[in-house]
Amino acid sequence: MTDTGFSPERIDTGKPHPARMYDWFLDGKDHYPVDAEAANKVLELFPDVKDTAWANREFMNRAVRFVAREGVDQFLDVGTGIPTEPNLHQIAQEVTPSARVVYADNDPIVLRHAEALLQGTPEGRTSYLHADVREPERIVAYAREHLDLTRPVGLSLIALLPFVADEEDPYGVVRALTEPLASGSWLMLSHVGAEFDPEVWERIAAVYRSGGTRVRARSHAEVRRFFAGLELCEPGVVPATRWRPEPGMRVGHEQPVYVGVARKP
Repeated sequence: MTDTGFSPERIDTGKPHPARMYDWFLDGKDHYPVDAEAANKVLELFPDVKDTAWANREFMNRAVRFVAREGVDQFLDVGTGIPTEPNLHQIAQEVTPSARVVYADNDPIVLRHAEALLQGTPEGRTSYLHADVREPERIVAYAREHLDLTRPVGLSLIALLPFVADEEDPYGVVRALTEPLASGSWLMLSHVGAEFDPEVWERIAAVYRSGGTRVRARSHAEVRRFFAGLELCEPGVVPATRWRPEPGMRVGHEQPVYVGVARKP
């Protein structure tokens, strides 16, 4: 069953959008020429960018499976992105068919795909909210209508926080999303790392800025700070491919993305 909560919004095809650029990095088809042009510029600067996107995606798959196997049967995914199978609900419902998932994203094209593609199992439920992560209270209010926040929730913030500027208080946004969640909830997070190649990263950031999107890489210490007050599970905050690797991973070599999974005490 799928439910959406949104206000229709026109898709702006005149400037690139990070979700559609990410779709291009994952060899998807749901982007426009302006997105492909910007993504190609990033590829020229960083030839490994597609592997980085896939390593990030594979981390999400492993993290959701891990949290679901820990007994969590409801998830809140903020910054959903354009659906790329397997989607979060498919992974969670493979472990627990009755799992519930609330998705939230601010790109109208993601909304259109949410209506068409985010179909869960008959036993479970998938819901979608068209909202920005900078509206955490609105996201939590919607999640409360579809999830039981008195029980543990898996909160997914994958490749999202680089697009929240320092002056927009990204740490406060994460706190606002995690504080209403019950003890035993989990945070799954990934973030591009600042230390890997600062000069190249600054040139990549300039590509995003030229399209109207601010983006910020953060250091290992800055990424670890997102987990303040939570219990990080092993192996802590590490590059994506080093977080509980599994046989058959598409990307095995290290990528410039820090990831972590932590439990709320």
